[in-house]
Amino acid sequence: MADSTSGLKTFLQASPSLALVEVREAKGSTPREEGAWMLVSPESIFGTIGGGQLEFMAIAKARALISDNLATGALDIPLGPEIGQCCGGRVALDIRVPDQEERSAILKRASEEAASFPQVILFGGGHVGHALAAALTPLPVRVLVVETRKEALEDFPDDVETRLTALPEEAVREAPTGTAFVILTHDHALDFLLVAEALARDDAAYVGMIGSKTKRATFKSWYLKNGGDEDRLSKLVTPIGGDAVHDKRPAVIAAMAAAEILTALQS
Repeated sequence: MADSTSGLKTFLQASPSLALVEVREAKGSTPREEGAWMLVSPESIFGTIGGGQLEFMAIAKARALISDNLATGALDIPLGPEIGQCCGGRVALDIRVPDQEERSAILKRASEEAASFPQVILFGGGHVGHALAAALTPLPVRVLVVETRKEALEDFPDDVETRLTALPEEAVREAPTGTAFVILTHDHALDFLLVAEALARDDAAYVGMIGSKTKRATFKSWYLKNGGDEDRLSKLVTPIGGDAVHDKRPAVIAAMAAAEILTALQS
């Protein structure tokens, strides 16, 4: 299983000196919510509290703490024209240099947060599968790619879990409630089997299949002949990503599908 906090681990290991910036209070219209956080080292940053002048000021304050060997600091910033950021709210920030115990706590907190993310299972590691995994990795989801072909599971991002199996339908049956299923294998018959399995679950957040209107019509005919019903079929999204953008390059399909999946998961 891939480690969903690998980027954070790498940053912590590479940054002997760093500061934690956390939004303690957010009133009105603000870029991020209370609890949002980022890490700042003398050379780089990890995460964001919303960007703009607010973040520039926070980074400068954090680096000053590191440079002056101070443990804590704070900022209370109205987001108005005086700082060139007209959100209209007010943000209070806590800034501190974490000790080793708190570094471990940061990693633990991030791991627990990632474990609570909804799961997206991609069936198929082809061009679109790779592009969609890459598009989903920065989002608040856990990505699993299921394949029957070993070579198709190469070169995925570190934060993507992969599973090689001769029975991919088992991954549908074992998935937690609220999972998004995306079917894009190399075999239409396997696609149909997996979609039928996913539609059999009443607790799926999303069931999508790559394809065309013709493929959908073919699946509909097969599905209804094999005991499927219209109500369940209505939950199927195909083609994934919609048809608003007429560009079939994998990265384009992935971008549109990622937005569609995230919308379904958060609705």
